[in-house]
Amino acid sequence: MNVMNENDYLLAWGLYAFAAFGCLMVAFKLTGWMWRWLREPLRVIVAVVLFSPTIIDPVKEKFAPAVAITALDLAFKVGSNVWRALSDLAMYAMIALGVYIVFALIRWPIERGRRARVALAAEQAAAVKADDQPYAPADDNRYGRKPAPPPAPSRARVEPRL
Repeated sequence: MNVMNENDYLLAWGLYAFAAFGCLMVAFKLTGWMWRWLREPLRVIVAVVLFSPTIIDPVKEKFAPAVAITALDLAFKVGSNVWRALSDLAMYAMIALGVYIVFALIRWPIERGRRARVALAAEQAAAVKADDQPYAPADDNRYGRKPAPPPAPSRARVEPRL
């Protein structure tokens, strides 16, 4: 009987966490083009699916990734941990999405205020710039003449001083 010791258990979780982090980075890259209010909840759901554990042995307090337990129990039709793993996934998803919604509701008015301040500052800067301009003739040319072109750059040769 081959029993997994504590070091093997921690090593397996470490390898899974590393692989799940890589999958999460791929999900971030795949959802990067999306609209922000769709992209962020999808990333939260992917993180929950990848990182939520479920208990597999209550006596020894052994945990495993809920998505792995669900997939293996459904694929091989063994064990009765499917419903427990799915309920754990649903519970973690509700908690994570609830926290995300609270975060988004707090962030929303802050960003609206920031955008309004930036727009007001840009408007004020444009007004100051318009006030600082020297007198320019009106767009309608009273005498029917074309405006003079800007002076051409000088092509004179510059000699170095010795």
